[in-house]
Amino acid sequence: MTNEKRQILVTSALPYANGDIHIGHMLEYIQTDIWARFQRSQGHECYFAWADDAHGTPVMLWARAEGRTPEELIDMMNEQHKADFRDFGISYDNYSSTHSEFNRDLVEQIYGKLEKNGYIDRRNIEQLYDDQEGMFLPDRFIRGTCPKCKTPDQYGDSCESCGSTYSPTDLIDPRSAVTGSKPVMKESEHFFFRLGEFEDRLQQWMTSGALQPEVLNKLQEWFADGLRDWDISRDEPYFGFRIPGTQDKYFYVWVDAPVGYLASFRELCERKGLDFDAWWQPDSNAEVYHFIGKDIVYFHTLFWPAMLMGAEMRTPTAVYAHGFLTVDGAKMSKSRGTFIRARTYLEQLHPDYLRYYFAARLGSGTGDIDLNLEDFVQKVNSDVVGKVVNIASRCAGFIGRRFEDRLSADLPEPEQYARFVEARADIAAEFEGRNYQSAIRRIMKLADEANRYIDEEKPWVQIKEEGSEQKVQAVCTQGINLFSVLISYLAPVLPFTAERASAFLGRDVSDWSLMDQPLTGVGINTFQPLLTRVDPVKVNAVVEASKESLQPAETEQVKPEDTAVEPLADEITIDDFLKVDLRVAKIVKAEAIPEADKLLKLTLDIGSETRTVFAGIKSAYEPSDLEGRFTVMVANLKPRKMRFGTSEGMVLAAGPGGNDLYVLEPDKGARPGMRVT
Repeated sequence: MTNEKRQILVTSALPYANGDIHIGHMLEYIQTDIWARFQRSQGHECYFAWADDAHGTPVMLWARAEGRTPEELIDMMNEQHKADFRDFGISYDNYSSTHSEFNRDLVEQIYGKLEKNGYIDRRNIEQLYDDQEGMFLPDRFIRGTCPKCKTPDQYGDSCESCGSTYSPTDLIDPRSAVTGSKPVMKESEHFFFRLGEFEDRLQQWMTSGALQPEVLNKLQEWFADGLRDWDISRDEPYFGFRIPGTQDKYFYVWVDAPVGYLASFRELCERKGLDFDAWWQPDSNAEVYHFIGKDIVYFHTLFWPAMLMGAEMRTPTAVYAHGFLTVDGAKMSKSRGTFIRARTYLEQLHPDYLRYYFAARLGSGTGDIDLNLEDFVQKVNSDVVGKVVNIASRCAGFIGRRFEDRLSADLPEPEQYARFVEARADIAAEFEGRNYQSAIRRIMKLADEANRYIDEEKPWVQIKEEGSEQKVQAVCTQGINLFSVLISYLAPVLPFTAERASAFLGRDVSDWSLMDQPLTGVGINTFQPLLTRVDPVKVNAVVEASKESLQPAETEQVKPEDTAVEPLADEITIDDFLKVDLRVAKIVKAEAIPEADKLLKLTLDIGSETRTVFAGIKSAYEPSDLEGRFTVMVANLKPRKMRFGTSEGMVLAAGPGGNDLYVLEPDKGARPGMRVT
């Protein structure tokens, strides 16, 4: 192990304050935590600090719908998030909120320096305004067709299909995500950060080893398009920090969100007596690493380092992006029960199971990670329980029953133990490079060797032979020491199991330096089961609980007569029928409305345009099950203004209601906009 002690700060992307933590989030937090725990195991000074992302229009609207203040809601979610993190073994040193006074102070300081150094411009712009709601629309509250690749139903700032960024005014057929209405253009003064001023410095930072190759390649595409000034202000109404010297302008959420990393660390510094400025001055020797998802690379690798440069502060040592999580090969689905909340998982399964499986699948790149539930059960049971924990349980019984929990004075195979310890450098390099899957493979290869040793020595057979007790004690001492090395390597991944192993062995297995001295001639504690096998029944229970959480709180009882066929309506003439314009529509987006018991918000492609329709089918369908399907809609129904927006038509469904509703679908070959006759 190196004697050079490093100072390291790690952060994870900030979870948004208006939602629960799910296992997709946990992929990143576990990845970050493993790396932080590994650094501490090497004796480095490593801190893990981050926060809830508390600002923005979604929080404001959510609070309004709940009839509560934004502060009340973000405080409640902050406590829930911290509880999930603690119970998953996330070893954070500080977890805060971007709404803290620490963050307000730092945001204003950084903005003040940017303005003083000439990097802020003010100018009037035209932007999209929702007349019905009486508000300028944030980028994420505008939906429309991408101007580059023509994919419908994209956000106002970037396309999820082709990755392009653009102005909301560039969208084709923009719609308000708040009311569904077509926004109008309205002028307002805005504040801009002159991003293009930092092009050369950003290029130098990007090529310093701070980014993964695939991220660097993507950034070069954005540089080819030219770096445009960045709009850092938002108009009232908005939940956030007011820009100093203004009455109705607020910092855009992506200004104060990354500053939240600094603010959370500053809270920690004040609590622990650390020198915050020494960590963040330009010539600092400390290291700063951001772990993020690949969907927010643009903000963390262009805007954020440029802000720091303009404020005369140090830039991150590196930004590490990871891929998305799929479950059983597909996007997480609420209808299939694979959109699993962290708390739902924890109610049934041990956190170390998921931590291990993620580690066994995570590499250093941005590829997506699949959680195959069947493979999850098999791999955890085979590797962690069947190989590693099994070594301790096989040997501890003999040490406890025959030798009063005392290990032999010497190892029978010191060379083998030395080889296990010598693997430390290669395994450490894999952890350092975030190539966890390779580290796991190396550790499991050693576990296989340890199990072969015990199988070949057969202490359960030798113990029956006269005069063999000393040999059995030595063999089991060897096994216990090999287990000690293995569980030390796995301690960053399996913190709860490692803690129990430390109690069993009588020393801290998370300190890798201790493996230089084997455990010989000492007593150990009575063995207690470290980790049991994954029960597939509990995995199924997680899936079922995830499905159940989607059902309405109260289900109306259906009477027998309710299932009968309804009587036919009064007759109409053919002229009456011809007034109804039925069109084939593709459901390009389906969204639940939390405040509505029955409604789903559907975005429909009818060929010539997209329409927003509110359909009372929430009890029968999950939004993810509808997206991509074709249906039939009444296209010439007069728009109806509703509480949640304007409905521009009606989709056709059959059934008595409740769960028994069936959206009508045309035959294969139908295309959006076709007239139904």
